[in-house]
Amino acid sequence: MSLEILANSVTSCILFAVAASAQNGCYELPDYTALKRALTAATAAEVSGLNNQMWATVVDRDGIVCAVAFSGNNRGAQWPGSRVISAQKANTANAFSLDGTSYSGGSGQQLGLALSTANLYSAVQPGGSLFGLQESNPVDVGVAYRGSGAQYGTAQDPMVGSKIGGVNVFGGGLALYGTGRQILGAVGVSGDTSCADHAIAWRVRHSLTLDHLFGVSGVSGDASRPDNIIYDITPNPAGGTGVSPSGYGHPKCASTGNPALLPAVLP
Repeated sequence: MSLEILANSVTSCILFAVAASAQNGCYELPDYTALKRALTAATAAEVSGLNNQMWATVVDRDGIVCAVAFSGNNRGAQWPGSRVISAQKANTANAFSLDGTSYSGGSGQQLGLALSTANLYSAVQPGGSLFGLQESNPVDVGVAYRGSGAQYGTAQDPMVGSKIGGVNVFGGGLALYGTGRQILGAVGVSGDTSCADHAIAWRVRHSLTLDHLFGVSGVSGDASRPDNIIYDITPNPAGGTGVSPSGYGHPKCASTGNPALLPAVLP
C-alpha cells in the first residue's frame, strides 16, 4: 500500500468518526481535550489509593464512545488494561441510570435514579438482588481492541464513534447529568483502587459541570451526592462476601478516602 493511499485511508477513518459523533449525543458531551484536562486535574487532586495515573472514557446516552483520554505522559504510564475497563464503567453507569425528569414509578412520583458502578457491587454478589447482571451486555472486543495502540487515549482513539458495551460493578463509573437533571451519558475512570477510581470520576464529573443531580433519586442516602459510594459492608460470620445492610455497599480499599468530602452535586 502506498503512503498516499494509507494517508487517505487514515483521513477517511477520522472523518467518519467525526461525522458519527455529530450524529449522536456526543455533541452535548466533553470532547477529548476537555476530558483529558478534567482527568489530569482530578488525578492530581485525589490522594487516596495508589496514586496511579488514570484512563477515562465518556459515552453518550446510546452507549457510543465519545472520548477516551489518559492522565500520564504516555499511554504506558497507566495500566493498559484500564483503558477498556474505563469504557466498560462508562457504559454501565449510563445503562443503569435514569433521566432526572419526573416520572411515576410503582412507588409513586420519583426523579429518575442515578446509580454509580460502585452502587452495584453488593447487589451482584451471589444471593444479591442483581446477581448475574455483571454477565450481561458483554464488551464488544472488536471495538475495544481494534486499531493501532499508538492512537489509544488520543482524540483518534479507535473506540470513538462505536458502542463498547460491557458491565463493571466496582467504583469508577458515573452518569452525566446536564441542566434540568437530564442524563446525557456517563464517564468511566480506571487505573487505581476501585475506591480511588470512584473519587477521581466524581471530581472529573464535577469539573465538567455535568453533575446536576440535586433532587435525583439515588441509593446513597445523601441528597447532595445521590450516587456516591457506600461503605457499609460488614464481615459475614459464615465467610465469603460481607453483608451490606443497604444492599448497595462497596468494599473499602487501601487508603480509602472519605466519600463525604467529595464535592456536592450542582443545584
